[in-house]
Parts: sequence; C-alpha cells; structure tokens
Amino acid sequence: MSRTVIPLQTQDVSSFAKALRAQLMARAAPPSHVELLNMLARAVGRRNFQDLRAQMDETAPPLASMPKETADLAVVERVARCFGPEGRLTRWPAKRGDQILALWVLWSKLPAREEATEKQISDQLKTLHDFGDHALLRRELIELGLFSRTPDCRAYRRIEQAPPVTAAALISRVRTA
Repeated sequence: MSRTVIPLQTQDVSSFAKALRAQLMARAAPPSHVELLNMLARAVGRRNFQDLRAQMDETAPPLASMPKETADLAVVERVARCFGPEGRLTRWPAKRGDQILALWVLWSKLPAREEATEKQISDQLKTLHDFGDHALLRRELIELGLFSRTPDCRAYRRIEQAPPVTAAALISRVRTA
C-alpha cells in the first residue's frame, strides 16, 4: 500500500519543541502512534492530525506534477572508485559531498538497531576501510547524524533513516561490485 507524504513545517522550532514537550510531559505513558501524530500536529498549531492532513490535501500539488529525484550516476561512479572490489573504502575522497556519500555506504554496513561500544564501532570501521583512520570515520558518522552516541561516549547507535537517492544508488553499486 502506498503511503501519502504529509510534510510538517514550523516557523519556530523552539516553540514547536516546547509545545511537544509540554504534551509529552502531561502523559503518564508513552503515546501511541496516532496520539503522537496528533501531538505533532497540535505543536505546529493544527487541531489534530486529521486537520493537518486536510490542510495538506488542499495545498499539495498533484503527485504527477511532483518531480522525482534521480541519482547522479556520474557522482556514484566517481565515489565508487574510492571502494575496492570487496567493498572496503580504500581512500578518503577529497570532496566533501563525496565523503558524505562514502559515509552512507559505511553506515549501511554497520549493524542497525544495536547499541555498541566505541571499541566495537572502531573495530567494525577498521574492517571497512584501508587507509587507517577509523577515528575520522567514527567522528564523521556522528557529525553527519548517521550515528548517535551518549555524552560519555560509551554507547553508539546507528540512526535509522532513508539514504538520499544518490547515496542509495552508491550503496547498491558498492554492494554489487
């Protein structure tokens, strides 16, 4: 079943966060999926999720007129050359955009929904690259928002999200190489 994308915009993220926090603090237990959708809608000034959806339906362009994002295949091929035949990152790309794409590939190879120590993450990163700077990779994954860590740096966790289209194409390309 296809899913309707409903964008959520706010003029002031601080007031949004305060409104959402107030609603969450008023609860004794975590909200259900539908309750959380309603809370999010109220935090941006709508009555509930149905009201937010109705507003989106009135203002959204037809799906056929929305441009489809496509992968930049030239960039995919350029960054894929930074990976060896086994899918290991053999060199750190010079361009920042290429570095970000390479990090997405590493992100895809690290375990999902598992907490790990700094040593475990470092050991896994060591097996995924050949240029000897796992600390750089670990730090970049954190700064890019692909991984989170506790303030004391004891626990690391991959942040689950959909890769951008070009990153997804690169992940697929490196896997099949």
